[in-house]
Amino acid sequence: MRVRGMALQLTIIGVLVAAATASPEFPIAKPGCSDRCGNVSIPYPFGTGPGCYRGSRFLITCNDSFNPPKAFLTTSTINVTEITLEGKLHVEKYIAKDCYNASGRTRRIKPTLKLAKFIISDADNIFVSIGCDTVASLSGNLKEAGSDETKYKVGCMSSCNSLKYVPNDTCSGIGCCQTSLAKGVDDLNITVTSQKNHSGILDFNPCSYAFIIEEKKFNFSRSSLLDLENVNKLPMVIDWSIGNNSCAEVKTNTSACQGNSTCYDPDNGNGYLCRCLDGYRGNPYLPNSCLDVHVLSIVHRSFMCHQR
Repeated sequence: MRVRGMALQLTIIGVLVAAATASPEFPIAKPGCSDRCGNVSIPYPFGTGPGCYRGSRFLITCNDSFNPPKAFLTTSTINVTEITLEGKLHVEKYIAKDCYNASGRTRRIKPTLKLAKFIISDADNIFVSIGCDTVASLSGNLKEAGSDETKYKVGCMSSCNSLKYVPNDTCSGIGCCQTSLAKGVDDLNITVTSQKNHSGILDFNPCSYAFIIEEKKFNFSRSSLLDLENVNKLPMVIDWSIGNNSCAEVKTNTSACQGNSTCYDPDNGNGYLCRCLDGYRGNPYLPNSCLDVHVLSIVHRSFMCHQR
């Protein structure tokens, strides 16, 4: 029995050494599946190939015609820049624009976004309009648990007739207006227009702009009135979760969250999320992926000592 116990212990240590030394990070993708697209890590439940993702909503299309390759959500044009296991999907989305010269309107862009299952993050994003002759609106649907979708609309207006009145580095309502988002917004239309075709302000502000942007990445300055004319996309955050049922509803489902992990309900939207227990690290959506960080640290240090 002593020999068998020692053999089992050595086997476990061998597995831990392999996990600790094969890569500085824990596995994030299913075995045999790619865990990267260009500069973007792709953790399960997301994936790029058949059998590598959990349902069509988690498909990531890796377009290698770019250098480096770019990741896109499902088969859409939504460019994904980061995926976190905490239920956050960082993307880039088009800006609404309404531009003029002395002859009249030169360009108008009205972006839309429709998310079949995911939700626009109210905690991470804000709605912003920029311009000195600008009226902007965001309209869409709110997805609320246990009820039908309801219509949602919010507006923002900014006005000024001279650049000297526009505060620098402060979105105060003069040249820039911002407002928060409601919870549960899953699709939207952004419209921006002017009242006077930017008459009298074309030299420093020929366009009106409106967009949803990740709040911590938003910085306004007077130069934005001109500089945004050459910017097409800005960063935004989407909340993702698994399914439509809460943790209480899936607690008897053994495949909901894997070993050494726990289930929790998201702050925004339906479904559930998983996280490793305290003292464990890994991908809680993969079997046996949440590993004891203290054991791995000890084994890794021991292995490195033997290598010297």
